[in-house]
Amino acid sequence: MSTVLRPATPSRFRRGRTHHTVEALLGEIDGLTAERQRLRERGVDPAKLERNRVKLARAQWELSHALIERYRPASEAA
Repeated sequence: MSTVLRPATPSRFRRGRTHHTVEALLGEIDGLTAERQRLRERGVDPAKLERNRVKLARAQWELSHALIERYRPASEAA
């Protein structure tokens, strides 16, 4: 018997109940990217930069799943 040390999917990358559209996620990613550039220019605390990175990674992860759902053939969706 083996012990699971961590979940297969980190909690911050599990899909929530609300599913955003591809377009909404692209807008969110644009905003987070612009925010990241401003944070870097100002030389902010590394913790703030890391929080932005995690939000950006999550939005990109959500986008990939939204695109899969959009373009998955109907036979696979069932």
